[in-house]
Amino acid sequence: MQLLPPLAESLHAAAGLIAAVIAGRNFDTFLARAGLSGPLRAATMDLAYSTLRAFGRGDFLLGRLLARAPKDAAVRGLLLVALARLEARPDEAHTTVDQAVTAAARLGRGQFKGLVNGVLRNFLRRRAELLALADADAVARWQHPAWWIARLQQDHPQHWETILAAGNSHPPLCLRVNRRRTSACDFLAQLDAAGIAARALDDTAILLDKPVPVERIPGFDAGLCSVQDWGAQAAAGLLDVADGMRVLDACAAPGGKAAHLLESAAIELTALDADVMRAARIGDNLQRLGLAATVKVADARAVDAWWDGRAFERILADVPCSASGVVRRHPDAKWLRREADIAAFAATQQAIVDALWLTLAPGGKMLYATCSVFAQENARQVEAFLGRHTDARQVKTQEATTSDAHFLPDAEHDGFYFALLQKA
Repeated sequence: MQLLPPLAESLHAAAGLIAAVIAGRNFDTFLARAGLSGPLRAATMDLAYSTLRAFGRGDFLLGRLLARAPKDAAVRGLLLVALARLEARPDEAHTTVDQAVTAAARLGRGQFKGLVNGVLRNFLRRRAELLALADADAVARWQHPAWWIARLQQDHPQHWETILAAGNSHPPLCLRVNRRRTSACDFLAQLDAAGIAARALDDTAILLDKPVPVERIPGFDAGLCSVQDWGAQAAAGLLDVADGMRVLDACAAPGGKAAHLLESAAIELTALDADVMRAARIGDNLQRLGLAATVKVADARAVDAWWDGRAFERILADVPCSASGVVRRHPDAKWLRREADIAAFAATQQAIVDALWLTLAPGGKMLYATCSVFAQENARQVEAFLGRHTDARQVKTQEATTSDAHFLPDAEHDGFYFALLQKA
């Protein structure tokens, strides 16, 4: 196969990834199978992520440029990738069109070159008109599905616009210092020596000015730090663990919060996950950090299959959810998710917390956590739980002005929800 120029190669590879998402496939799964590496992988991911974040806008524009979508999904993907790049880098329009046409030649022995060239040049001629139309369309402007926008307007009437804007942004890269091996101050000095600009957010969280590959982070392989969003790091402090406690992380993979709990106190930790492959990642992460826990592959709802009857003093219920608070890290989720999925997640969440409550000791605390911004998975879920369990009360946390803690996504952290529940 003839080698393409670097930009054409990454446009071609990104087109395949977008085509897979359009077909309903998970982006990360397909990326892992694509076999990309080095600069090509980095460039392809940048193009694909940018295209998926702006998919609602690109699809709108393509609908005005073509009478009907191309039958070949890869051609549609290539056009979407090229349109996203044309809008993001207008000063490189000639290069983008030229390289997209070159990439199109590989897709169909030249039969798509004319189509791609014509569509992209038509966009450039009509750019001002088409972008004005896009800005007047809610899905194209906010780059989220209509049902998603409507939910946020209902759940967060004062903040829905900023949440949507954050969902379209590039995510920050935050590190959690392993306090058993170093301090934030000392680790900042190591980053500075490595030429990585960063600042401390608290005594464990360090925010990098610009994301870098983990291979560049000093001491990462030696377990001096982990990559973990600042919002996610709040869980360990909210759960209030102390030395000697018996603690359960019920949905633990890939192990970031479990590791943080172990770094915070000398506890006896059990980490559960229902997926065999994901559970293996828990052990790998703990080993890198020099930590130990009992890792079990089990469904948290099937208590009889994994619980030994000894009550836990603390439980972290980081339940499966829509991931609507971390969508900028997984932009395909915006377009693969359906509104009916939210009710399905809520039903799973209810079953998990009801089952876990049986294993909590009297006086013990359970932290309910999601990376969602939807009320059905958060405040309404907790309200319903309290209605079902008369032996439960919600404990106010220092991080919240109300009884729960809702971290809306911004430049420093993703979106998370926490509610601390105590057993009578």
